[in-house]
Amino acid sequence: MAENTQEAGEKPARRVALVTGGSRGIGRACAERLARDGFDVGIVYAGNEEAAKSCVKALEVLGARAVAYRCDVADPDAVKATVAQATKDLGPVWALVNSAGITRDGLLARMRDEDFDRVLDVNLKGTFNMARALVRNFVRQRGGRIVNVSSVVGLHGNAGQVNYAASKAGVVGLTKSVAQELAGRGVTVNAVAPGFIETDMTEKLPQEARDAYAARIPLGRLGSADEVAGVVAFLVSDAASYVTGEVIRIDGGLCM
Repeated sequence: MAENTQEAGEKPARRVALVTGGSRGIGRACAERLARDGFDVGIVYAGNEEAAKSCVKALEVLGARAVAYRCDVADPDAVKATVAQATKDLGPVWALVNSAGITRDGLLARMRDEDFDRVLDVNLKGTFNMARALVRNFVRQRGGRIVNVSSVVGLHGNAGQVNYAASKAGVVGLTKSVAQELAGRGVTVNAVAPGFIETDMTEKLPQEARDAYAARIPLGRLGSADEVAGVVAFLVSDAASYVTGEVIRIDGGLCM
């Protein structure tokens, strides 16, 4: 079992990453990539315990210590308790990847208040809650990485997704503001903005819709969760130590 104890200024044998939405899709791909890169990983999931257990097993096969935590990221008290438990189980968190997100699509005229509020609560406030719960940890250790998953929809909008677009645009503003606050402490804060990515949500689309999306993308195909994870892995690595406040599109050239 890897040790996380260390002298001041020393790099631990394995750093610790906490990934929200880590049981599926982009979050799981990020968790697996970080495990390959030498991180021990805590995954935060909303409700699919079977998927969370499957992810933990996959991470352990990759040589990582891994623990799953059920938590509604929109609940600040639950987030605080989860972060405390993860720190106790795995050690101080070096990298936070905020990938938890939901959609409740609908046209503006028909959108219910609860659908607008819930998407903002999970996608935007959840990102805020996680970052706030870990900020003292990052300041104390004078280093760390935060990567927030936004979307090209947050940059350019999309009809029928006013709630989702607003939440992901908010993540961009949050990212840039927190990056300015924490830069002096050696903490970098960046966002990725995926386009059309092969996930369980896009798998539900009819083939005709998938083909229509692909036709709009200069690279001619949907992206993979692993391709998003590769960019996230770079942003949490030492190679990206001079990159902060950036929003990197991963969209096959869709919005160039």
